[in-house]
Amino acid sequence: MLTIYGVPFSVHTRKITLTAAFKGLDYKLEQVFPFDPPQQWSSLSPTGLIPAIKDGDFTLADSTAIFLYLERAYPAQPLLPQDNRLAGQALFLDAYAGGTLFRNVVHGLFFQKVLRPKVRGEATDQAVVEQICSGIRPGVFGYLDSIAGGDYLAGNSLTIADIAVVSNLLTYSYLGLEIETARFPKLAAYFKRQIASPFFGAAIRAEQAAVEAMGLDRSRIAA
Repeated sequence: MLTIYGVPFSVHTRKITLTAAFKGLDYKLEQVFPFDPPQQWSSLSPTGLIPAIKDGDFTLADSTAIFLYLERAYPAQPLLPQDNRLAGQALFLDAYAGGTLFRNVVHGLFFQKVLRPKVRGEATDQAVVEQICSGIRPGVFGYLDSIAGGDYLAGNSLTIADIAVVSNLLTYSYLGLEIETARFPKLAAYFKRQIASPFFGAAIRAEQAAVEAMGLDRSRIAA
């Protein structure tokens, strides 16, 4: 059985659990919090980050490396298009989601609104939150809005691009924040369509207990 190490509401862990679920793989999730990892964690994740996996006697860290491994090891139900250009687009959007969207927007907001008050016992720096929301987020969401006119981001079926972007937007929504319909209409509509789908709906229900235990906000997510 495939073992995935991480936490359900983690953007990158969710990317891998969704990939495994889409491919119909039998897996279990072992909860690992990167700020309080178990002993010997570095043997699974040399960077100390989540997620990591164990598949038989094989271990691997980094969500994109894990995705590509699963895509090749379990090719049924592919999440990369056969068309080379669409595959390239999907991989670019996966990188954009993990880099620009996560690092510049979601990570900073999660740190300020969740990790500082709930883990570190520190006050949220509202100036940082405002700077991200007003200074950085508009450009990032604006780009995603410009490409989100259809049901999917790279072709006519679900790909890793959709999984990576929606995973970030889910965590963003758990912070009590909205994708404003008036400002980002195509992105807001795309996100609503995706989380209303049976695939994402099942994932949202599966992580409900962990989300609530962390004190996150599910009010903007209908599953």
